[in-house]
Amino acid sequence: MTVTQTSSIERQIQQRLQQADVNGAIALADQHLAGATDAEKPPLLYLKAVAQRIAGALTDAHATLDDLLTRLPEHARGHQEKGYLFKAQGQCKAAAWHFYRACQSNPALLSSWRELKTLYQAQDNDTALMMATEQVNYLGQLPPPLLGALDLMFEGQLSQADQVCRRYLQQHKHDPQGLIILAQIAVRRKALLEAEFILDSCVALDPENQQARSDLAGVLAKLGRFAEALEHIEQLLVAQPDNPHYLTARATAWVGVGRIEDAILAYQQLIAAAPERAGLKVLLGHAYKALGRTADAIKAYQQAIACEPTFGDAYWSLANMKTYRFDDQQLAQMAHTASGELSLEDSIPLQFAMGKGWEDKREYDRAFSCYAKGNRLKRQNSGFAIQAIEQQVERTIAACDKQLFERHKGAGTDAPDPIFVVGLPRAGSTLLEQILSSHSQVDGTMELHHVLAQASRLGQKAPGYPENLREIQTDLFARFGQQYLEQTRAYRQQAPLFVDKMPNNFLHVGLIHLMLPNATIIDARRDPMACCFSGFKQLFGEGQEFTYDLDDIARYYKAYQRLMQHWDEVLPGKVLRVQHEEVIDDLEGQVRRLLAHCKLPFESGCLTFYETQRAIKTPSAEQVRQPIYRSGMQQWRNFASHLEPLLVHFNGAGADA
Repeated sequence: MTVTQTSSIERQIQQRLQQADVNGAIALADQHLAGATDAEKPPLLYLKAVAQRIAGALTDAHATLDDLLTRLPEHARGHQEKGYLFKAQGQCKAAAWHFYRACQSNPALLSSWRELKTLYQAQDNDTALMMATEQVNYLGQLPPPLLGALDLMFEGQLSQADQVCRRYLQQHKHDPQGLIILAQIAVRRKALLEAEFILDSCVALDPENQQARSDLAGVLAKLGRFAEALEHIEQLLVAQPDNPHYLTARATAWVGVGRIEDAILAYQQLIAAAPERAGLKVLLGHAYKALGRTADAIKAYQQAIACEPTFGDAYWSLANMKTYRFDDQQLAQMAHTASGELSLEDSIPLQFAMGKGWEDKREYDRAFSCYAKGNRLKRQNSGFAIQAIEQQVERTIAACDKQLFERHKGAGTDAPDPIFVVGLPRAGSTLLEQILSSHSQVDGTMELHHVLAQASRLGQKAPGYPENLREIQTDLFARFGQQYLEQTRAYRQQAPLFVDKMPNNFLHVGLIHLMLPNATIIDARRDPMACCFSGFKQLFGEGQEFTYDLDDIARYYKAYQRLMQHWDEVLPGKVLRVQHEEVIDDLEGQVRRLLAHCKLPFESGCLTFYETQRAIKTPSAEQVRQPIYRSGMQQWRNFASHLEPLLVHFNGAGADA
């Protein structure tokens, strides 16, 4: 069946329900379920269960919903239906659990919140009652179109949600709640600059709107612009100095701008006031980890697990230390936790953590099974399409030819300050940054989003980026470069040079050269099998959606290779390629080569990079605080029997092509 056919069938079933023809609705659902694909079955199963409940066939309805929730564990309305079934059977505790799961997946389900409010009232659960009451009041006051837009957003129907919200705003211009929801939809669409513009406009129109300013601070933090986020958070705290959400946001922004000791103190104070908040303990652990306080970080993560045993992010945070090892008892506890009822938010990181635990135990088949499940769950709702990246690379190659750089010769600002380290994640970029940051003339920063933001802004102007690089006035590139330097100043110390290690900047080497022609660019390259499998094992906090499928990550690597070869052809000598395996084999030789490309004198401290004290916020933080080791070079071979999608692309190559 096509999507249109499926929607038509759903409407027919709904019409029969509206006509009280429940038996006809069940028969129609069964008729089409027989020939439906796995992707087409969930909406039919849901409607069949609704009809069965209305018909009083509660046992049958339970079985239908069990089938649905096995396929889609986060199906919000499936959990809501389960709640109704258990309520009808007088099982209030089970009903409350499923209504809560429904609201976790789709916080716009007003019916479920109302049911929870009644159930919590009967249980004398004051804390939960307050939460449910707040949600009922908030959702209940929303105009129906905005509530509908929110519902569509949480169901993942972002285009429809955007259309509904915009139609409402055409009739109610400058409505703050409408603007806030439109911005939330934009965030879900990963259109962060659009969300920033909407929320910035909303704050300008209504400076006292706390939610708009809070959401704006959150968007700025996602963009890596923590200094700007802090300005808004400080304003929020003027009005509500004890608000724990704002205090947490400020501490997180402090980590972003390098005020990590301040952040640690703030997290400790927040935990003292609310020891039950496991998420705060994980954030505290992240801050400790950034400073290299490994024992303190481990203790914080373990305390989070003790506080909330199903908290998947806490397990993954331990695994993501890379040097941490789970013992048999912990692995058994994790397996028991994973076998229970878990939200997707907890299940995904738990699977990745178990994968790491079993890999450390050399149980490679069990490890891959966990990695594969975690990746599958992560990818199923991502909406990622590798073809979009491949097309972007081809468009960039076509637009950024030699003639472009000849036309804009002399463009940009002359400052040599930035050293860009580009490539793929897990390719050794953190090691190169640590080596460079061990030099007296170089500051380490973080993965800065500013070049990506500039590219995104250009993408909003016809004919689109990168094609419009041909049409931009040459003098504008100097302005772009100066803006980059000003916006990144908050992340620097006093050294004349600094490292920006956003790996995705490989897509924008042409733009970087036009803005900052004297900037240094390093390509951190790693053997394709090792790099791709390492990415597949990693659960990233934001972005990098291409890593959650082996075929996707292989195609992404090849697209990256193709584009880097193009930059070598049109900007010869601009990019220095540093092969990770060669750094391991000949540290001093590669360090001297790296420093020479950066026009820096050799300093022996770059060889003892692991002694450098600085904040590091990437997954390799613990690894680069140790001397070079070779154990990770061939780890993928332990999983070779599972890596056919990679082997097909790279012909089983154990060295870069």
